Amino acid sequence: MQVKTNDTTTARGREAEARAARYLERHGLCIVERNFRVRGGEIDLICRDGKTLVFVEVRQRSRSDFGGAGASITASKQRRIILAAQHYLAGKAACDCRFDCVLIDGERLEWLKDAFAADA
Repeated sequence: MQVKTNDTTTARGREAEARAARYLERHGLCIVERNFRVRGGEIDLICRDGKTLVFVEVRQRSRSDFGGAGASITASKQRRIILAAQHYLAGKAACDCRFDCVLIDGERLEWLKDAFAADA
């Protein structure tokens, strides 16, 4: 049976998000929602860190030819995450929030707290 490249990429993305979620839970965050999507944007994980709502982008790269996982979070990608966060927050009570990134390069996982701001 031939496996489609897109299916494999999707499966790897799901596993990266699951790995990131397990890591964040071990470090005290509570997962509120996964893969929140709106037209124009998506948030991989939405978590609670105490009273702070955390929007998490998970990026995985098996090779660093193009700068690794961190380099793939462009200003355009940040704007799409912020747009999705604004939709998520619409109609909810005001709360503190931040944007984190979990970067997975090969076997190495790095958690960047407060990786970018909503005014990016």
